Amino acid sequence: MIVLLLMIFATVILIEVPGMLKKNMRRELIAFFVLIALGMALSIPQALGVKIPSPTKPIEALFRPLSKLLK
Repeated sequence: MIVLLLMIFATVILIEVPGMLKKNMRRELIAFFVLIALGMALSIPQALGVKIPSPTKPIEALFRPLSKLLK
């Protein structure tokens, strides 16, 4: 399963990166690799059966003070 996942990520990279390099899209290339790395960091543990915690509680804790100020 991990090998298939890595092959899919590699295919996406091989399709997208040459065009970005040819068009000199440096900022987009950086954003692309950050998002690909984030996707890999989340999908590989999930494929291994590791339970990934939901980001809802930290986001809620972050915005709760702001919502109290706006009321």
